[in-house]
Amino acid sequence: MIDDNFIPLLLVLGLFALLWDTRRDHPRVRMAVTLVPAVLWVPYLFWRVGSTLQAAGGQGWQTQAWIWAVALIELLALLEVGIFLLIMSRLNTRSAQADAVDGAAVLGQPEVDVFIPTYNEPLDVLEKTILGAQAIDYPNKTVWVLDDGRRDWLQAYCARHGVRYLTRPDNLHAKAGNLNHALQHARGAFVAVFDADFVPSRGFIRRTLGLFVDPSVGIVQTPQHFYNKDPIQTNLGLMQDYPDEQRLFFDQMAASRDAWDASFCCGSCSIMRRQALDAAGGIPTESITEDLLTTLVMLRHGYRTVYLNERLSMGLAAESIEGFFVQRERWCRGAIQSLFLRWGPLGPGLTPMQRLLFFPTSWLTQYFVRLFLLLIPLAYLLLGWMPLQFTNTGDLIRFQLPLLAGLFLATRWLVGSHYIPLVSVPASIFASFRLAPTVLASLIQPFGKPFRVTPKGSMSVGGRRVDTVTLAPILLTLALTLLGLLINVTPELAVVPFTEFFPIAVFWSGLNVLALALAALLCIEGPRLRREERFELKEPAMLHWGDESLPVLLVDASVDGFHLSADPAGSALPEASEGLRLVVQDVGEVPLQILRRWPGRLSGRFVPSQAQRDALIRKLFSGDYSNHVSRVQSWRKLLQRMWRKAMH
Repeated sequence: MIDDNFIPLLLVLGLFALLWDTRRDHPRVRMAVTLVPAVLWVPYLFWRVGSTLQAAGGQGWQTQAWIWAVALIELLALLEVGIFLLIMSRLNTRSAQADAVDGAAVLGQPEVDVFIPTYNEPLDVLEKTILGAQAIDYPNKTVWVLDDGRRDWLQAYCARHGVRYLTRPDNLHAKAGNLNHALQHARGAFVAVFDADFVPSRGFIRRTLGLFVDPSVGIVQTPQHFYNKDPIQTNLGLMQDYPDEQRLFFDQMAASRDAWDASFCCGSCSIMRRQALDAAGGIPTESITEDLLTTLVMLRHGYRTVYLNERLSMGLAAESIEGFFVQRERWCRGAIQSLFLRWGPLGPGLTPMQRLLFFPTSWLTQYFVRLFLLLIPLAYLLLGWMPLQFTNTGDLIRFQLPLLAGLFLATRWLVGSHYIPLVSVPASIFASFRLAPTVLASLIQPFGKPFRVTPKGSMSVGGRRVDTVTLAPILLTLALTLLGLLINVTPELAVVPFTEFFPIAVFWSGLNVLALALAALLCIEGPRLRREERFELKEPAMLHWGDESLPVLLVDASVDGFHLSADPAGSALPEASEGLRLVVQDVGEVPLQILRRWPGRLSGRFVPSQAQRDALIRKLFSGDYSNHVSRVQSWRKLLQRMWRKAMH
C-alpha cells in the first residue's frame, strides 16, 4: 500500500505525464502548467511557516538567525521562479505577422541607416559585419561605421568598400554617445544597430520592417545567435552537444516577454523607428546598458519594443572567461543602475505589470540563492546549524518534494532542453562567485565604473588558461563540503547526530560536490584550435588541377579553411598538392593549399584573392549557414563528454 505522504508527488508526476506531449504553444496548457507550482506552493507555505521556522529548544540564537536567513533566501528564490513562470505562461511569435505584410512596400521603401558602433575590434571581426551589412537585401540603406577608436586603417577600409565612416573627437558616454553622434548625421526613417561582432542576414530589413506598420512599435528586437562556441560549451567539452548559454533567453524567455509587452532592446540586432528615437531624445546615456533604458524611455513616450524570434544575424559569443564576465558584469550593473534612474522600473509612467517584469529581480537574487544552496549543508555538517526546524521525512515528501518536482517539470516542459541541471547548475555556480560581489557593489555604488567593451577576436592557438579568481572559492567550497562529509561519517569526529535529516544533508552535499567539480572545470579554459569558425556546408563543388576536374562535396568551410570529400561513386582525389583550385558556389574558383589528406578526403586552406575572401565572408555569414546545436545529447552522454574533457 502506498504511503499517504507520496500521494501529492504521484499526482504531480501523473499530471505531467498526461501533459508532456501536448503543444507547448497552446495558451491554456501553458497557463495550466505554470499554475501547478503555484497551487503546490500554498500547502507548502502553510507547512513551512507553521512548522519549521522556530528553532528547537536548547538551540542558540545563531541557529534561529540561520533558520530565518534560509527562509528569506528561499522566499527570494520562490519570488524569482514565480516571476519566471509568470513570464513563461504566455508565448508570442510574430513570424506570421512579418509574412503577412510587406513592410518595405507599405511604408514606401523608407531609408534605413545601418549603424556599426566600434571601438577596438580587429579587422577580422569588423570585416564580417561590414560586408554582411552591405549584403543586406534592401536598396535604400546606408551603412555607417562609427569608430570610437579613430583608426586610419579602418577609415581606409570603409572607403575601399563604399561605406560611410564616422568618428568624433571624444568617447563621451561610450556606445550611447557614439550612436547619438551618428544620429546627428543620419537621416533615415529607421536605424538598425549591429555591434561590431554581429553580422546581419540578407533578409534582416525586409523581415523586420513589416512590424513597424503598427505605429506604436518603436523597436523590433531579434535574437542573438552565435557562430562560435561560448566558454560554457568549450570548457565543459560540449561544443557539439549543448546549445550556447544565451539560448534560454533569446529562444524562449524573450518570446514570452513579448506576449506581456515587456520585450526590451538588447543593443544589437535591433531596428528602431527614428521618430521614436527623436521623441525619446536619442539614446539615453545615464546607464551603461543604454539598450534596456532606451526601451523604458520609449515606453513612456508611447512606443513599444517587440520581438521577432527569427535568426536574422550571427555574432561572436564571449570567447574567453574574461570576456564572459566583462559582459555579464556590465549587464548586471546596468540593470541595477536602472533602479536609481527616473526612467527605470521604479520611475513614473509604467503599469504595475511593467514595473514587475522590468524590475531586475533575477540579477538581485539568483547568485545569492545559488551560493546559499551551497552553504546550507555546509553550515549543518560543520556547525550543526539546521536550515529549518525539521519535523520528519514524511513532511518533506508530502510538502516539499511535490513542489520541487512541479517546479522542475514545469520548467522542463516550458523550455525543454534549454534547461538541463547537469549543465545549468554548474554554470550558475561558476557565475555566482564572480557576480554576487558585482551585485553588492552595484547596490552600494551603482555609478562611476566606466563602460568596458567585451573583448572580441581573441581566438588563438595556445595552452590552457585558468581563471584562478573564480576557481579558488569554488575549490575552497568543494574542500569544505568534502571535509564536512568526512568528519560526520567518522563517529569520533561527528558534529551532527545520525538523525532523519542526516541522509538528506549527505545527498544534498553529494549533489553540491558534483556541481562544484563541474564548475571548477569551467574555470579551465581550453585552447581554440582555429582562428576562424567552420560552417557545415555539404555542397557540391568542382575540384580542378591542370586540365582535369572532379566533382566533390565541400563538407565544411571557414573563411580560410575547408574540408572536402570525393563522391563515393566517383574518381579518387588527385595525389597532387600543388595547383589545385576549387569552384565554390557564389565565390568562384579559389586556389587551395592542401594540409592533410585521408582516403577520399582533403583538408587545407583557401588561398583567395581579396575579392574572393569578401565573397566567402558574405556567403558564410549572411544567413544561409549556422553552427547551432540542433540536438542536445542525453544526460549520460553529456556527463561522459565532460568526464573526457576533465581527463584530457
